[in-house]
Amino acid sequence: MGDDREMLHARDALLASGAFAPIAAAVTDAVVTHPAIGSETSLRVADFGCGTGYYAAALSRATPDSAFLLADRSPDAVRMSLRALPRATGVVIDLWRPLPLRDAVVDVALNVFAPRNASEFARVLSPHGLLLVVVPTDAHLQELRRSGALLDVPTGKSDRVAEQLHEAGLVLQTSTAVEYRFRAGSAIRALLAGMGPSAHHGDSLTPSGSAANEASELTVSVDVLTFALA
Repeated sequence: MGDDREMLHARDALLASGAFAPIAAAVTDAVVTHPAIGSETSLRVADFGCGTGYYAAALSRATPDSAFLLADRSPDAVRMSLRALPRATGVVIDLWRPLPLRDAVVDVALNVFAPRNASEFARVLSPHGLLLVVVPTDAHLQELRRSGALLDVPTGKSDRVAEQLHEAGLVLQTSTAVEYRFRAGSAIRALLAGMGPSAHHGDSLTPSGSAANEASELTVSVDVLTFALA
């Protein structure tokens, strides 16, 4: 659990820096401009793999009357996300197991950099609901990956995610590429290395040479995918 707390605090600090703010903006925009949602501001939103609650909190500011369920396997993550959204409901769950939700009760399901349970997402989504998934591309933080500070992202990951969800009856509606560069010093790069699965790999992912100390530009590259029931 100590590793989880360290990862969450690294993620919280990184997100507070604004480094991923354009992703949060794209997530919110994909929801509020989607024809199935329209101008509706009172939604039942479930954030599956909520982490620190950053993306759910961004969406809540655009849909202030919505009800949020914040779900994560980590109790620390749920507690942290509830600090970001005090009026939400938090639940500790294993996303790989059946979700403790009734059928067709979720208007918007968020799945940002998190595991996906395709059949359960399809089951809990309402008939006109929207599933939003954020997937990194192989260019995401490529500078850190080349230096050995992060694990690789396989090429074509978004296509494989879309195929997996399609098999469960979820059809791809829109795909939006979000890509930009920002300048990051050693502190930000350390947070990026410490906020995700790469943190578990310790010494094997230690950057070498001048890459460990110099400020440099980093690439953020993700696909924001929306799905609806067939």
